[in-house]
Amino acid sequence: MYQGKVQIVGAGPGDPDLLTLKAAKALTNADVVVYDRLVNPEVLELCPENCQFINAGKSTGRHTMNQDDINETLIHFAHGGFQVVRLKGGDPFVFGRGGEEAQALAEAGIHFEVIPGISSALAVPAYAGIPVTHRSLASSFTVVTAHEDPQKPETKVDYAHLAKDKGTLVFLMGARSIGRISAALIDNGMSKDTATAIIENGATNRQSAYRCSLGEASSLAQREEISPPAIFLVGPVAGLEDLVWFEADESQEISWRCPTEEFSSKSIS
Repeated sequence: MYQGKVQIVGAGPGDPDLLTLKAAKALTNADVVVYDRLVNPEVLELCPENCQFINAGKSTGRHTMNQDDINETLIHFAHGGFQVVRLKGGDPFVFGRGGEEAQALAEAGIHFEVIPGISSALAVPAYAGIPVTHRSLASSFTVVTAHEDPQKPETKVDYAHLAKDKGTLVFLMGARSIGRISAALIDNGMSKDTATAIIENGATNRQSAYRCSLGEASSLAQREEISPPAIFLVGPVAGLEDLVWFEADESQEISWRCPTEEFSSKSIS
């Protein structure tokens, strides 16, 4: 029996125009697409008419499918001879659990390919006019998850080390953790006056960017009712305000519509 293939694909963040050419090619040849919640539904329109769509979206406290079910779904369709695209927001190997899925496919003897995507850690700050590196302000950047595996007995994030970092800290999935992150950095010696930025719904037409000091970040997040998806950025580059281009450019129109029944989950046959 012919065995199919799984392509683990990064869709980039928000703006569908950030999809890579290779990712677009994979979608146009897909038989099955297993997609995440933060994927812009517009990119699904690249798929053939007979493509089957499976919503594997996850949000805080609500999982359409758990990780084991996702792995089994990919393996099931690949064994059936289908071309499967596992479509993830951003880059699949940057806190996207793409590595876990690749491991599951390898163990099952499934042929797979990884197509990187533009990570939100880079693109979202750029859409807010914030370069993560700058020759005068930051010679390095560190990407940190603000949402660790709840099964871990303790955090693996070394805040004592991060608090001494002179570069840029980019916390992904941090909407509900800004207070905890700020307190941990300050408790470990980082100045309350350090510049920060909170970017909500980055690279979409709903993007909002807020700038404040580290000491003010928690109260701002509560006052503005920051909700996922959001990035919390800490470092001198967050203080740059003269590079804002996206929110100030009315010609920038990014469509983002809610998935319709056309892109709904279907049972495995």
